[in-house]
Amino acid sequence: MSSVDTFLDKARSGLSRVDPQEADRLRHQGALLIDIRPHADRAAEGEIPGALPVERIHLEWRLSPDSEWRLPGVTADSLVIVFCNEGYASSLAARDLRLLGLPRATDLVGGYRAWAGAGLPTEPGGRPALP
Repeated sequence: MSSVDTFLDKARSGLSRVDPQEADRLRHQGALLIDIRPHADRAAEGEIPGALPVERIHLEWRLSPDSEWRLPGVTADSLVIVFCNEGYASSLAARDLRLLGLPRATDLVGGYRAWAGAGLPTEPGGRPALP
């Protein structure tokens, strides 16, 4: 196993990762879905309805419960499901959000592509990320 695989496994060990169907159920119950994919990927492949696009470089500032730049309504109790293309970068991002004070942060197994592959709702992409 490579060092990056070990690093990823360690990050995932503290997460209760969710599959696409569970993420969809939680979305309908008020979970916050955060799309960390770059704009070009969202434009080319589409988006999950209701997900907020926050590119990875802004993630900690927009979701840390005590950040003056956090998204409205984000608290330490928020259930946040982060996703990327295939579920690798999102695992690291969810781990970082937990370290910042979001103990319910997790990620989507397989990312956006697993969601779309499961036949769950998508919409055309291309919205700019939240600043």
